[in-house]
Formats: sequence, C-alpha cells, structure tokens
Amino acid sequence: MSTESESSWQSQSQSSPGDTAADAHPHGPASQPLPRLIDYDPGEFFDELVNDRSIARPDTEVLVDMINRISGETLARRQRAIERAMYRMGITFTVYSDSRGTEKIMPFDIIPRVVPAILWHHIEAGLKQRIGALNRFLSDIYGPQNIVNDGVIPRELVDTSKDFRPQCMGLTPPNGVWCHITGTDLIRDSSGTVYVLEDNLRCPSGVSYVLQNRAVMKKNFPQLFDASRVRPVNDYPARLYNTLVSMAPEGVRNPVVAVLTPGVYNSAYYEHSFLAQQMGVELVEGRDLMVKDDRVYMRTTEGLQQVHVLYRRVDDMFLDPEVFREDSVLGVAGLMRAYRAGNIALANAPGTGIADDKVIYAYVPKMIDYYLGETPILENVPTYVCLDEDDRRHVLDNLDTLVVKAANESGGYGILIGPHATPAEREKFGELIRENPRNYIAQPTLSLSRVPTLVGESLEGRHVDLRPYILCRSPTDVDVIPGGLTRVALKRGSLVVNSSQGGGSKDTWVVANPGEETAST
Repeated sequence: MSTESESSWQSQSQSSPGDTAADAHPHGPASQPLPRLIDYDPGEFFDELVNDRSIARPDTEVLVDMINRISGETLARRQRAIERAMYRMGITFTVYSDSRGTEKIMPFDIIPRVVPAILWHHIEAGLKQRIGALNRFLSDIYGPQNIVNDGVIPRELVDTSKDFRPQCMGLTPPNGVWCHITGTDLIRDSSGTVYVLEDNLRCPSGVSYVLQNRAVMKKNFPQLFDASRVRPVNDYPARLYNTLVSMAPEGVRNPVVAVLTPGVYNSAYYEHSFLAQQMGVELVEGRDLMVKDDRVYMRTTEGLQQVHVLYRRVDDMFLDPEVFREDSVLGVAGLMRAYRAGNIALANAPGTGIADDKVIYAYVPKMIDYYLGETPILENVPTYVCLDEDDRRHVLDNLDTLVVKAANESGGYGILIGPHATPAEREKFGELIRENPRNYIAQPTLSLSRVPTLVGESLEGRHVDLRPYILCRSPTDVDVIPGGLTRVALKRGSLVVNSSQGGGSKDTWVVANPGEETAST
C-alpha cells in the first residue's frame, strides 16, 4: 500500500502492472485488466475480494485500486479515529462476563465486504423463500400441526423445544405474519457457495451497527463510496416503521408505535434506543405500560395514551407474568390478553423462537418442500441431529472433525470446534451429547470465506459471516435490506465471529445493477 490519499487515488486510478487480459472486467474491454491487491496473501481459503492470485474479483476493482494507493498507516489512523467516534456516540454493547469492563464498542474493520449484484439477487430470493416457509411453519405448529401429524418433523422435537410456547396455540397474528423482523446468518464455503448457518426470529440484533458502519464509511471514503455503486441501507428505519405500522389493529388510522426494551442493562440497549430515535417513536420499558380493558396504554406526562404496535426486544418468557414467568418485572401483565383480543400487535409474534432452535433449523429444507413445493435456493449447512441414533453415533465417532452446537445457545457459546478442541474438551462434549442428545447438532467444519482485514498496518485474511435483515409485512410482501451485518473473526485462524467472543464488523457493500438505486454521500 502506498502513501497516497483517497482524493489523489480518485484522479489517478489505474490498474496494477502485470495483469492479463484474462483477468479483465467482464463488462469492460479486454485492455483494462483488473488490479492485483499488493502485499496480500489470500491463502488457501475463498477470498471474497480477490482470487487466489490476489487479483480483484468483478465489482471489487475500485476498492482494490484504492487500497493499493492508501498507506497502511493512513488506514490504521482512520480506523482508530472511527472507533473513537463510535465510542463517543455511545455505539456500544455490553458483555457482563468480561472482567476488563462491560461496556464495549463493536470492533470495526475499515476494509468493507463487497457483495456482487448477481450474488445478492440469489441471496435475496433464497431469504424470501425461507421466510415464507418459516412463517407457514409457525402458523402450522401453533395451529393444526400438520407437519408433525404427517411425520415430516418428529413431534418429540417440537414438544421438547425450549422455545415452543403452548401458550401461543391458536394465535392469529396480524396479516398472518409471525416473523416480521428476521436476521438470518449466512456463510460461504471454500467454493464461494452460500449456506444458511442459522435463523434468528426472536429478537434479532445488530442492525444498528449496519447503519452506523455505513455512516462512518461514507464520511471517511466519500469518493470511493460514490465510485463503487453501493446500494443504500440508510432507509431501514423508515422501512421498519412502515412494517410496524402495517400491523396495527384494523380501523386505527394513526397507530402509536413503541419499542419495548428490557432496560439499560440489556446488552443491546444501545440498539433499542437508536432504532426508537430513528423511527421517531417512544422507547418504553414494561413499567411504562399498563393494560386496561384489554388495551395497552403508555404512561405519559399528559396521561395514558393507547399503544397499538410494540416492537418488542424482550424475550417471550418475560413478556407477560400472567402467561409466562410469574416473576417477570420486564413485561406487562395482561399483554397477551390484549394481543389475543386484537387490540395490540407484537413484532415479532410470541412463539417465533422455536424456529431459532438449531435442531428445528435442520428441518427447514423439508419445510420449504412441504409448504411451498420448492427446492431450497439457499441450502443449510449439512447437519447431524444427535437425537437420531445413526447421526449421534457418527458425531461421537468424529468429534475431532465436527462443529457441535447446543440447540438453544447463542453468542458463540455452547460450541465445540472439534479440530481446535483438546481431547478433554471433546470428551466433555461427548458426555453432554450422551446425556441430552436432543440438545445438540453437529456440522462439518467448513472453510469459511475470508475478507482482507486491517491488522496493525497491513492486511490479513479473516473469516466472516453475514446477517442480512428481512422485513415481512405480509406473506407476499417481504423486503430484504441490501447488505447486512458482516461479522469478522478478528483473531487469526478463529471461526467465531460473535462480538461477545472478540469478533468485529465490516460495512457490507451490495453492488447495484444498472437502474438500481445507489447510496449517495
């Protein structure tokens, strides 16, 4: 990387010497080869920015050319400035188990991830298909339960799921939608194929970092941003608000929307307050609400005001002490009565967490076939269900090569990465599987794709995943935000991208096709 600034890069952009016509951009003449990323080793993994010869992939050439012309010292300085600004703005999350301090910023990497337009449209179609099947599954499982009656999913898996809520049987959410806001985790393997790693339907978090990452990148690299034809994400709060308003009880002309948070001690409190502020709605805790005559009211300085839609960031079991945990002080007594009466809408609907169960996840391809009569566009990672005797035997015999996951853990906890584990750790997980096989699945250790990441003042490949966000207003009105949260495993060789485990994030640039809207600075 040289010492030139971004402004000088824009006026002098040209390809690196030594490229061949075979590496030319497919939309341009053969005489304009794609640039090679200098001083970067892509290694043996699939690199999303460059190929195995460090030559820019199509749609990444502008970014590669800029990186070659800005010094590592300049990039590192800008990254430190960005992280200081994020902390001053309060863009933090909480990790109570960390003895070094609880309040942290999400580590940010200044090199964005680029998603080509053709790949994004494949992802978008696959996510819409998946949400369609999951929504039908939730309607079915809390209704006639045809999928278990027909033997497609074993009844035992549903009945023993920690997130199956019998209290939700017979519910009919507004517009027939259970999962209004979803964050689905995706990975790419050594061939670049996209797989679904897991679904997040309860209270998916992280979208605030998507918006703030984009804001700081546009501020720090405006010319690069404009030249890269990036699709916008800044309208997400407006799209979210419109989704919530569409859920309002019938006949309500000007619905009152609020965000329900567990409070300031929740790890995602920053996001709750940020989204409420961006949508222009109230941020409330359970103590701010009351139920009267099966209607939900918010206490204000001017008296009680009825609330028609709650974007709840409180888990099911704490929503209503009359129905779930009697000792909950985070929810609102009578909330489920008001919900069943149709006087308030909840996003997401209570009970959606069963779709987050990692054992239920293994059956989503069968759901797509059962409910839609279609082949999955996005495949699951191959998965062994330890409750199945043959699968369990295979897992126990191959713990040294597999990744084992607890069914209801999140945040990178409850995971064994077999090749990186000690014999004692593998033995411990073997005992856990034998004691409670229902609680575990296993998957092969995939060679996750990598993206160049700034380490000190140089670039090194680091593994990434992607969490796009999907908004669903009706079974036929599904909106996938072009981009998502790219999480990056900052530790060399690590496959764990979760922020609570030392992971960071990158801005995600989805390239626009001709005619599609692009973000402007």
